[in-house]
Amino acid sequence: MTKLLLSLHVLASILAVGPVTVAASMFPRYARPPAPGGAGAGDHDLRTAAFLHKICRVYAMVGIAVPVLGFATGAQMGVLGDAWLLVSIVLTAVAAALLMAMVLPGQRELLGEEGEGPVAERRAAAGRLAMTTGIFNLLWATVVVLMIVRPGSTTGA
Repeated sequence: MTKLLLSLHVLASILAVGPVTVAASMFPRYARPPAPGGAGAGDHDLRTAAFLHKICRVYAMVGIAVPVLGFATGAQMGVLGDAWLLVSIVLTAVAAALLMAMVLPGQRELLGEEGEGPVAERRAAAGRLAMTTGIFNLLWATVVVLMIVRPGSTTGA
């Protein structure tokens, strides 16, 4: 049963979290308005940005399966109290909160602001969103490393 749960957990991670990290990383490039001189005009494409936002929204909901399967796997393996898993749980919660509280609303804001406000402010907002998305992705990368390395684990490599 452990192998099945672990396999489902890893598959859910790849198929749900992977698309969110990629789409969220690509979003600011397409949502950023061109500079006043026209630089970057080729990347500005709100239809693509809207599609990337939809991917983020849908796969964020599917991504709920990842911690659910993770808890089931951890319980089956008897490692729910291990430090590496507790840190992973906290980082996953922080990443989820960042996605729901900053990344998705930031994307909605950039999609809704087309033509509103100074271009410099919208470009800055896209830059901040890119930074926030980078932090989100770094959190997930850290969780993946913890899941593989499992420092202090007594259950073997």
